[in-house]
Amino acid sequence: MIGKYKNIIWLCLIGLTVSCSDYQKVVKSTDYEYKLKKAKEYYDDKQYGRSSQLYQDLVNIYRGTNRADQIYYYLAKSFYGQKDYTLASHYFRLLIKEFPRSLYGEESQYMIGYCLYLDSPNPRLDQKTTNEAIDALQLFLNFYPNSTRVPEINQLLEKLHEKLVYKSYLSGKLYYDLQDYRAAVISLTNSLKEYPDSKYREELMFYLLKSKYLLGLNSIEEKKRERLSNVIDEYYNFVDEFPKSKFKKETDHFFANVKKLMNLTDEDINQIHK
Repeated sequence: MIGKYKNIIWLCLIGLTVSCSDYQKVVKSTDYEYKLKKAKEYYDDKQYGRSSQLYQDLVNIYRGTNRADQIYYYLAKSFYGQKDYTLASHYFRLLIKEFPRSLYGEESQYMIGYCLYLDSPNPRLDQKTTNEAIDALQLFLNFYPNSTRVPEINQLLEKLHEKLVYKSYLSGKLYYDLQDYRAAVISLTNSLKEYPDSKYREELMFYLLKSKYLLGLNSIEEKKRERLSNVIDEYYNFVDEFPKSKFKKETDHFFANVKKLMNLTDEDINQIHK
């Protein structure tokens, strides 16, 4: 039995050696038509590492010919097959730049956005690629408004937008978690302005109110009264928008405590709230 497995392993190794040897012959070949034919065979066989190397070798050889855009296309698709979305989007961009009237233009424009979409990072990280994906997909919609891909692209844009909303929420809450309430007030306010329809709006407004409250409590005497007055305004903004909020008990406590600390009557509160 052991001998049988050894024979199988040897056969596999021999096959692999022959395969590598054949591939190296293709790489070194100066018969470019043959090389192009083999590149497509490797691509069709999903051997994208090999096809990408061959297509890269052929890019300059066929530059200026009527097959140049096709080589760029399969080079980009080979990197896509390897899940190297950065290089794939790069070569799709080059294809469009070099051959604006190519038959591969529409798909290439889509693939630029889709590769960037796949490369879009976790919401906790920098979202530069996410914004680039949105721009690329929106550009596709501008160029091809009647494409059958429009519904799919709208779904991708919605997911990317939601990622930016969540990133904004996380950034706003980060300073609150770090107990830097002054920075939290600024960050949470900016998040609410940038995404007023955020599904995290209730939480963002609550953390903004709580940040203002804690900032006021920990302020020096010269600034405390003004900052506590801001808490009253923020409290009314919150309860007006979310009268049945799950945070209502806590927000009512903030309001009552500020009222007590500032020794305010209901009439005083009404004056402040105006």
